[in-house]
Amino acid sequence: MPVGEVLPESPAALFALADAVAAKLAEVSFSSLSSEELLVAAETNEQTRSRNEAATTSLIIALSDRFAFQAKGYQTVQKYLCNGLRLGVRETAVRTKLMFATGEFRSIVGDLLPPRNPAAAQALREGAITRGHVAEIDAVMDKIPARVDAETVAEAEGQLTEIARTLSPEGVRTAGARLLGHLDPDGELTDDADRRRTRGFTVAPQDARLMSKLQGSITPALRAKLDVILGAWAAPGMNNPEDPDSPHGAIDQEGLDAAVLDAARERDTRTTAQRNHDALAAMADFVLGHSGLGRPTRLPAELVVTVTDQELAAEAGVALTATGARIPVAELVELAAHATAHLAVFKNHTSEVLHLGRGKRFASKAQRLAMFARDRGCTGPGCDVPFARTEAHHTTRWENGGRTDVDNLGAACGKHNRAEGAGPGKWETAVLGSGADTGRVGWRPSGSADRWQVNPIHHVGQSPGLLPHGPPRGAGSAIEAMLSRLLDAV
Repeated sequence: MPVGEVLPESPAALFALADAVAAKLAEVSFSSLSSEELLVAAETNEQTRSRNEAATTSLIIALSDRFAFQAKGYQTVQKYLCNGLRLGVRETAVRTKLMFATGEFRSIVGDLLPPRNPAAAQALREGAITRGHVAEIDAVMDKIPARVDAETVAEAEGQLTEIARTLSPEGVRTAGARLLGHLDPDGELTDDADRRRTRGFTVAPQDARLMSKLQGSITPALRAKLDVILGAWAAPGMNNPEDPDSPHGAIDQEGLDAAVLDAARERDTRTTAQRNHDALAAMADFVLGHSGLGRPTRLPAELVVTVTDQELAAEAGVALTATGARIPVAELVELAAHATAHLAVFKNHTSEVLHLGRGKRFASKAQRLAMFARDRGCTGPGCDVPFARTEAHHTTRWENGGRTDVDNLGAACGKHNRAEGAGPGKWETAVLGSGADTGRVGWRPSGSADRWQVNPIHHVGQSPGLLPHGPPRGAGSAIEAMLSRLLDAV
């Protein structure tokens, strides 16, 4: 800006100015700058990015406080960031964590509260540290035992922030580990409340190979129980899926033939990690096979799988479970052969009643199965919630005369089910009767004439052109054999 020109006070005008500057920077060439000028530009650019992170945090808080996102049909600011601004789950999570770590929120009575990490928040506004630094600082602060006094905690946060001004986020992590060791060298201040607060277990999304990583932190009590269970179920020779003669169950079960176990041990070439995995799979089989989930009156209590004719014909498709997991067709048939699950094979029609009219408000199990075959998950725009965590949503509301018929029902997660209605931030729904999406559940902002939106997330890959291979020779007989094995296992 020209010397002496004053920046506008309006945030909207400032964002417009910043966008114009960014657009111009994207067009200009840096070839005219000297090496020293390039270094200054790089440092200024990082400072600007960090300051913009602080401004973004304030913007998100304002969006949340004013419920502005409801005008776009979203019930939470996180959903608006993820789907409305198309940031995705990961980036939304990063910005949300930054908001809680450095944002200034208001109390119930409207008073402005200090940030959770005030020193880090100030440094971010100055452009002295990045959001990566803030994440490491916040992670260290979360590990400080609750019994450490507030003054010491504040001093620790200040020290970490000063370190962050000169080191990388990885350097802050290292310094933080030393700080934690200094605050509680013998672990005496850490108590059960701290352990419960930091406990957790997460199953990561499936990767391109359909494998899932586990991560978490378990309490000493769970660790003790797990050690005992794995000692019995993951012993060498036990529960080996590669050995048809391997004993199943726990090693100390009654009636286990010692000679059979010794022979299985000799054949067992698995690593400890592989034996632990196979033990977990065997325990899951045991729970599912012994009514460990209770009476299966709803789909979440069962393992239910659907697969399309196209995927079976290609012998290369991927089946989908009601919980959102993907299983290669070959493993699906193996699963059915061992009868370790309740499998549903969906044909063109079913003999069970799918139309209940006004006689019952809640969907039957048969209707839920039919909805799973059609919807495969939440039908809300951009929602990735699997079918097992959805509810049967009346597209024409029950209180408005809507019938409990399968052509008036759609799968919707709790948030989207509650989002349907009249007024700001609400949606209206309908089972579409024409066009390429006939039969699918459509959503649009309540009272608008916008185009109906359907959710494509749960149906990606169902097009014939997206199958990895075309139908092989003899596909017809292969399909018949697969269906026979699946039906025999039901």
